[in-house]
Amino acid sequence: MAEPPSHLSSFKDELIQLIKRLGTYLALKMSNLFSISLQKLDPRSVGAIAGLAVAIIFTYRFTRSPAPPTRRQPKRQAPITSSTAISTQSNITLMPSGVYSSSEDLRAQNTFDEFFQPVKQPTLGQIVRQKLNEGRKVTCRLLGVILEESSPEELQTKATVRPSVLDVLLEITKFCDLYLMERVIDDESEKNVLLALENAGIFTSGGLVKDKVLFCSTENGRTSFVRQLEPDWHIDTNPEIVSQLARFIKYQLHVSPVKTEWTTGKVLSSPSLEKFFG
Repeated sequence: MAEPPSHLSSFKDELIQLIKRLGTYLALKMSNLFSISLQKLDPRSVGAIAGLAVAIIFTYRFTRSPAPPTRRQPKRQAPITSSTAISTQSNITLMPSGVYSSSEDLRAQNTFDEFFQPVKQPTLGQIVRQKLNEGRKVTCRLLGVILEESSPEELQTKATVRPSVLDVLLEITKFCDLYLMERVIDDESEKNVLLALENAGIFTSGGLVKDKVLFCSTENGRTSFVRQLEPDWHIDTNPEIVSQLARFIKYQLHVSPVKTEWTTGKVLSSPSLEKFFG
């Protein structure tokens, strides 16, 4: 319902105050008139009193009457052009019964959910493939990389596979042609190494076979193995062998607790095999 204009409201307030003052004055006059004998009233006085009463009643009815409803001015509409008509028609077609609005809300919610989804971490297999640049053939030394022992003399008594490297080694065997090699002193050392690899599950869980575990009696023998196999990657702890093979092997990983700066970009350095793969 429309509110009355402000100027009409102030006019009614002033009129009410005037009626109150007039009522006070009238009460005073009436009391004076009633104190006078009715016989002394002349027709002129009676007419004045009657006219005053009629004026009060008319004023009261006027203030109490409801204000006429105000008409709202119709808004001027811009002329409808052909482009506006086409846009309006397309909106009507695209939004039947609020379906278009609902689909937009659903699409916005889906976009919000996708944006705040946790980032999926790559798997170890994905990291291994990425680090090896999709290399398909890898040769690797056993001592100091796969085994906890660091010298051929230790292999005469026992061989122990490093638990932290096992997962990485198994991932490499899944998609790479892996060859393990080491210099040993005697046949007993070979047996100890093969038994340790078998107990670790490398021959059963991975794709490695015993024929791909190679043994030699000298360091130069390991170098010859690598050159004959022509791998994409070779992993070793001996910096001299790494340096000799740098001209022939595409990529090499030098495993050493002390970081070595190599002039060629083909040789990378890491304190361990598992740390290289993060």
